[in-house]
Amino acid sequence: MTNRLVPPGQVIPQVGVTELHSRNILGPTFFELYDLKVEGGTAQPLPPDFIAPANSPYIIASNEEFKASVKIKFNDTPLTRLLLCLGTTIKVTFAFEGIGAQATEQDLVATQTTEKDQFEYTVEWTGTPDVAGLTAGFYAIAAVAEVGPANHPCAQFIFGYGYVAKALLQVYKAFS
Repeated sequence: MTNRLVPPGQVIPQVGVTELHSRNILGPTFFELYDLKVEGGTAQPLPPDFIAPANSPYIIASNEEFKASVKIKFNDTPLTRLLLCLGTTIKVTFAFEGIGAQATEQDLVATQTTEKDQFEYTVEWTGTPDVAGLTAGFYAIAAVAEVGPANHPCAQFIFGYGYVAKALLQVYKAFS
């Protein structure tokens, strides 16, 4: 067969009736970003109790430790396996958007490196509002994931981005 250009929409000529032209050898690679959580260490009260600052994981003191986390799940194809095996960096920026004049805006960054044959990860940031620079107020939180680069000289670029939002948190000044 000669190497000639084929106009768009026309079939590439075949030499035999059993020829196969593979257009997707390694398969698509994608991920899902889900389960965004931001909460302190207090458990939810059982009904019919009410929520108060002393017993809500979503209302925390400025010196109380809290965790921001998000889950990321990759599909299973040969290309995904290769990228995960290379030690790809997952960087998640938790964007805290202050609502009201007193609340600040902060970006808290957490990273994790992928491992061979592990397709699901939980990326989290742990600390206190004081350490994070969050003042008293109400916050809407989003997570932006950046997947890549990998720990390999041939894979020094970003493979993809993800976004998930709608977590809420209230911070109050700790009582002295």
